[in-house]
Amino acid sequence: MRVSVLSSGSKGNTTYIETDNAKILIDIGNSAKYVKEKLEEFGTVPESIDAILITHTHIDHIKGLKTFEKKYHTPVYMTDIMRETLDYVDNYNYIEDEFDIKDIRVTSIRTSHDAPDSRGYIITNGDKSIVYITDTGYINKKYFDILKNKDLYIMESNHDIEMLSNSSYPFNLRQRILSDKGHLSNYDSSKYLSSFVGDNTKYILLAHLSHENNTESLAYDTLINRLNEDNKQVSNVIVAKQDEETDLITI
Repeated sequence: MRVSVLSSGSKGNTTYIETDNAKILIDIGNSAKYVKEKLEEFGTVPESIDAILITHTHIDHIKGLKTFEKKYHTPVYMTDIMRETLDYVDNYNYIEDEFDIKDIRVTSIRTSHDAPDSRGYIITNGDKSIVYITDTGYINKKYFDILKNKDLYIMESNHDIEMLSNSSYPFNLRQRILSDKGHLSNYDSSKYLSSFVGDNTKYILLAHLSHENNTESLAYDTLINRLNEDNKQVSNVIVAKQDEETDLITI
């Protein structure tokens, strides 16, 4: 499997995953033009995308969906609750707990966010697996076992708690972000990741960093320090950016 986070942050989130037989996007929160250009840098044409998986319907995750789907007729995978917002999508399938897209096995997990419905995904091809979790206030313990020892994690590390607490954000917004239906802090993200990673884990991509209430170095250092405290090692830790795609990573 090969994966690139094309964009990650409060202004737009899109991730590309390919196998030998399938190509998918998780969310399309950037303009269709941006996504097209980034895909073409990897030698992929938009017409070849087999599916778009939607995590939830906030604008930074669906901004380019309408234009992209109408132009390329890409099948969109969503829940029935998401469908109430995404009623403009013609070519759609409902998400099940587990389903296949060609040689990709998708496992859907429920996340906790202030959206009508929100999901994370485990993407499996052969003996390789990717975990994708952003936009959640916490991760339910019932999923811990199936989230352990995967090859690559794309995990939200949204904010530094002290920076957020001292920010100019209104009190209600700060409370929303810190709530069980908000976003994972650097501390919580590193705590989860350190408990999940195992011998198979070669990559962690920290995602959805707040531009106002986080820095790349804070997110990175918080994770590295937690891994060191727990005697865990991961060879490659990458901070995904808002306006720049990551390399196409092979696992």
